[in-house]
Amino acid sequence: MDMPATAAPLTKTDDEWKKQLNPEQYRILRKKGTERAFTGAYWNNHEAGTYRCAGCGQPLFTSETKFDSGTGWPSFWAPAAKGQVAEHEDSSFFMRRTEVVCSRCEGHLGHVFPDGPAPTGLRYCINSAALTFDKKG
Repeated sequence: MDMPATAAPLTKTDDEWKKQLNPEQYRILRKKGTERAFTGAYWNNHEAGTYRCAGCGQPLFTSETKFDSGTGWPSFWAPAAKGQVAEHEDSSFFMRRTEVVCSRCEGHLGHVFPDGPAPTGLRYCINSAALTFDKKG
């Protein structure tokens, strides 16, 4: 998992994001939305490669840490490299969760839960619309 260090922070206006992203990407990345389970492009993807932020292109996760959680969202047990994602407390919808965002553009990716497989025991539950996929090779 040799990934580059986190890139410099990226900030854009709301109008710039609206022009760059499609409506679903904008709703999820910039407005903290969630796609319906089993509807995203990558929940059942089994190809080798790198998952990048759909907002800024930063590498976030790799197929090496992806696993089938049965939840209907792409799930990973670790980010591609330290510092690629950031975590924030999320107490919306009367729940206590940990939100996961891209450390470069602060785009909402999903949430992380403590019920994943070894070796980390974590499950990064990520929206497909927040990602792009670079197939290996």
